[in-house]
Amino acid sequence: MQQKNIVIVGAGLVGSLLGIYLIKRGHSVKIFEQRADMRKTNISAGRSINLALSDRGFLALEKVGLVDEIKNIGIPMHGRFIHNADNSTAFQPYGKEGQYIYSVSRGALNMKLMDIAEQFGAELFFHQKCISVDWSLHKIEFKNILNEDKTDVAADIIFGADGAFSATRLQHQLHHERFNYHQFYIDCSYKELTIPPNDKNDFSLMKNALHIWPRKHFMLIALPNNDKSFTCTLFLPVEGDISFETLRTEKKVIDFFKETFPDAFELMPTLLNDFFHNPTSSLVTVKCYPWVRDDKFSLIGDAAHAIVPFYGQGMNCGFEDCRILNELIDKHQEDWKIILQQFQTLRKPDTDAIADLAIFNFTEMRERTADPKFLLQKKIEAKLYEKYPDKWIPVYTAVTFSPNMRYTEALRRNEMQESIMQQVMQMRGIEKKWNSEEVEQLILSRIK
Repeated sequence: MQQKNIVIVGAGLVGSLLGIYLIKRGHSVKIFEQRADMRKTNISAGRSINLALSDRGFLALEKVGLVDEIKNIGIPMHGRFIHNADNSTAFQPYGKEGQYIYSVSRGALNMKLMDIAEQFGAELFFHQKCISVDWSLHKIEFKNILNEDKTDVAADIIFGADGAFSATRLQHQLHHERFNYHQFYIDCSYKELTIPPNDKNDFSLMKNALHIWPRKHFMLIALPNNDKSFTCTLFLPVEGDISFETLRTEKKVIDFFKETFPDAFELMPTLLNDFFHNPTSSLVTVKCYPWVRDDKFSLIGDAAHAIVPFYGQGMNCGFEDCRILNELIDKHQEDWKIILQQFQTLRKPDTDAIADLAIFNFTEMRERTADPKFLLQKKIEAKLYEKYPDKWIPVYTAVTFSPNMRYTEALRRNEMQESIMQQVMQMRGIEKKWNSEEVEQLILSRIK
């Protein structure tokens, strides 16, 4: 193997894990990050949705021996805990017994991965903004945002892992004749809030669950932290009668939470401070193509395919990028032109698929999780999965607990199964005969 000098732009979750993969293969790795070193400066407060680490992400971590270390900083969540508008609650398991996702702090996970990358020998540089790329000389120009100093860095291979608003993607786009780019903002933004530990220094809500307050056009979610707090995220329209635009005064915020999320409101003593000091952030989907330049450059993670967070797959998808890339390096013995071309050929359809599924799941989480008919549909599907796992896999299981199934296959199955279930749920008396032989045989006859 010929050692390559590899530069990764972006020391976020994907950039750090990619660095670990590549340096373990014997390459020289330098990672450049525009932000400060979060291990030394608190730069993430109020800006990060807690992450849901699931089987795809764990499989990628397993390949570099990091699963146990990462599990130590997370909390397993076995299902959704629904807080309905009528004050009733319901627990909805994610899958079969023993299947769960992990709540992890974005900052804690990122810092852990940076530490491990450095331990293996990667060099990390902070406050370094990518301002240009010379594609003929394979050099990147960085500017230190503290003192304005500029540095040219040569590389055999460059990876752009610098997020949804990627500077490397912009440089790639500006110097590519046929670059396709699409970004789409959903009609909601989000704001991070907090439920602290209770008076007994314990969790104020059920610990091992992702809590959801679905309210049709908006929702609140809460994920547990190791310090016994919950990180809450309010997803609310940008404009309209009930929106971030209208919640401009303390009274309006208090009245809104008291009326809409009364049980959560009682647990949020810092609500007003959080609401008016934490930023309101947008949610964007990014699709683009091509990702690569010969054997010299590739986008990866959010820089290539940013998605909304409603399947909890943004990080998991990015980690899967690293695993697939590593498998292609094994397969093609460091022939980087073939590796990078096959990487984008394989991953582009899958990342488009999970982007579409994430938008679909937003509707499901805020509107359908409180709908009795939807819950009955999920009950029927769970029964089918238990009885015929080779024929029927619920889409959430396919996406979250089937790490070797491509996202494109999960999307295809979802479209087929949802079409069948729409017919089934229109059957007269389905509420009484949902568990009958008639319903089961109808579904089996429709499966392609």
